[in-house]
Amino acid sequence: MTEDETDPAPPGRPEADPTASVWKIELTPAAVRQLRKLDGMARRRIMTVIDRLAVTPRPAGVKALTDHPGLLRIRVGDHRVVYTVRDEQLVVLVITVAHRREVYRDL
Repeated sequence: MTEDETDPAPPGRPEADPTASVWKIELTPAAVRQLRKLDGMARRRIMTVIDRLAVTPRPAGVKALTDHPGLLRIRVGDHRVVYTVRDEQLVVLVITVAHRREVYRDL
């Protein structure tokens, strides 16, 4: 085998896909509305982060909200994504997406 060749997966065992999502992403209707209001560039950046939560629901940089047990937030530029992780159902529920000065007002 040359340097450029890789070992194929053993028979009967699929190759591991590092981007395979295990967690299901759900958005509340409010989060969907908030995403629609954002400009295209911000929306793309935020959706990229939300999509990554399907692989790693508690990535580096995530913070727990002290006044709201069970809620987590992740920073995406000037915006925040507030979500909860339902471990028993393997679901990440996005609660709200908003600018940092507005995100905590209605929680």
